[in-house]
Amino acid sequence: MLNVTLVIIIITCIVSVSAFQKESIIDDLIFYPPAINNQKQWYRFITCGFIHADFMHLAFNMYSLWMFGGPVEEAFKSIFGDMGIAYYILLYISSLVACLMPTYSKNIDNYYYRSLGASGAVSAIVFCYIFIAPADKLSLIILPIPLPAFLFGAIYLGVSAYLAKKGTSNVNHSAHLWGAIYGIVFLIVTTYFFSSFRAVSWFIEQVTNYLQSL
Repeated sequence: MLNVTLVIIIITCIVSVSAFQKESIIDDLIFYPPAINNQKQWYRFITCGFIHADFMHLAFNMYSLWMFGGPVEEAFKSIFGDMGIAYYILLYISSLVACLMPTYSKNIDNYYYRSLGASGAVSAIVFCYIFIAPADKLSLIILPIPLPAFLFGAIYLGVSAYLAKKGTSNVNHSAHLWGAIYGIVFLIVTTYFFSSFRAVSWFIEQVTNYLQSL
């Protein structure tokens, strides 16, 4: 069944594969702070999420989105009713922007800095899932042991914060970190004002129940 998540995946794959074959597409769409600051090309906050460095980068992000996006999309339909799809799209698009704001501030005049990929938005989706289903079991690639989602999330945030501070790789760990945080904040705020679902209370209850069952 074609849902919003699958549409995003298809569009991202088409744009990314096209960019693999034509470097000018990457140049036009990539997150490049000086171009945003000097030429006001604000669209780059969003378009950079539809291009990737290579097939492995694309595959990992789209697989993660497929794994978590569908359940979150369905949860949003249940939580927000007819507006669920709209809020889901808003979450994805706005998280592309939000996750890069700290990076933009830090590299606003850095002519050597470029970033691409949907990792920040995918992190937002994953952490919405974690907040909605904190007791579900997830596995880490570097630690292939099933862990409750809330513990998985805590480890992910800790590792991302450490790597972002270290800053010795080409991976934008800051986008991962802030994307994850933004996903949680988005869920808490929107559910508080636009639904009867209370994300924080639900999360605490589910985690408490899980710990009591041990």
